[in-house]
Amino acid sequence: MKFQKSLIAALVLMASFATQAQDSTESKFGKGLFNVVAKDSSYSANFTVRMQSLFTSEWDIPEQGDWSDAETNMMVRRARLKFKGFAYSPRLTYKIELGLSNRDISGASEFTSEAPRYILDAVAKWNFYENFELWVGQTKLPGNRERVISSGSLETVDRSLLNSRFNIDRETGVQLHHYFDLGNDFLVREAVSISQGEGRNVTSGNLGGHHYVGRVEVLPFGDFDDYSGADFAREETPKLAVGASYSFNNDAVKTRSTAGSYMLNDEGFYNTDISTFFLDAMFKYRGISVMGEYANRTADNPFARNTDGSLTGDAVSIGEGLNLQAGYLFPSNFQVVGRYTSINYDDVVSELIENQYTLALSKYIVKHKLKVQTDLSYNDLNRNFNDGLLYRLQFELQF
Repeated sequence: MKFQKSLIAALVLMASFATQAQDSTESKFGKGLFNVVAKDSSYSANFTVRMQSLFTSEWDIPEQGDWSDAETNMMVRRARLKFKGFAYSPRLTYKIELGLSNRDISGASEFTSEAPRYILDAVAKWNFYENFELWVGQTKLPGNRERVISSGSLETVDRSLLNSRFNIDRETGVQLHHYFDLGNDFLVREAVSISQGEGRNVTSGNLGGHHYVGRVEVLPFGDFDDYSGADFAREETPKLAVGASYSFNNDAVKTRSTAGSYMLNDEGFYNTDISTFFLDAMFKYRGISVMGEYANRTADNPFARNTDGSLTGDAVSIGEGLNLQAGYLFPSNFQVVGRYTSINYDDVVSELIENQYTLALSKYIVKHKLKVQTDLSYNDLNRNFNDGLLYRLQFELQF
């Protein structure tokens, strides 16, 4: 409650400054509630509000019997406030993003000072020399493409199972980004990062080792909107982006590298080195969009043990995942997407194999800023698990 009151007071104060002390720039729907630039051009601020309302219904598919065990849920999936602009110089930009929904702030623990995890992004970006940019703060790591794409810019209701099982999410640290043009619109981007190792909003100091990530991307046919779903530009020539990332989390203490549960033992934390490899691609051409991703996670010693060698019951989720999806955006701005995702954990950890088949439909009213999306997924599970169906309907609004 104290945080909410402080947040409301801050927003009122910002609005007051925007209307009384600044020169407001013209804006329109989807470009932010307000855009201001200081009279001396020493800083700028853009403020955006975003919300997602989600309905879900799930059924187990029994071998025999009825389908009366459906579970339904209605929730505010995401509710966020975004601030961005430049400070002192256009070469020094910033982004702050706060999450207010239960799903956004969940995960409070002793490692976050028992506080909700309101902060998603709080990062400054300094273009200090030519094509080099230094990032400092908490933000998304340069991991798999689907994770870096904003949840508000997806062409499906939500990200795939591959992302939920293998992504490396956000952390506090430093990142160095660079790009160069080889000629004939052939672009190469690189990024490296060093971060905390235990995920976002951790306040307890470094519990294991540090987390190191490197990423390289190649765009052989020129720049395009490769970090957004759907081909709104209806590219006249084929566009392709191929990327690869490698994550090394030294002495990691969580079951999914930066996510999952902490691995505790009789002397505190169980530590092991965890490596995650991602390979992904995005293709767009005349309303067609295709995205593919592969992920693989390994660990030096995946089973958590006590000092006497006995197992604690925790284990690193090692294995691999594959996600393939393709969609077509009609001139009416309806889009149909098909997606196939496969999760295959290593046999030493789990014998569960999960395949998911998804058919999605979106109606874009103002591109990703105002849209309605729905999808139906069939979950095919091996062994002694019932297959299942999942239906989702979501409304997205950003302004």
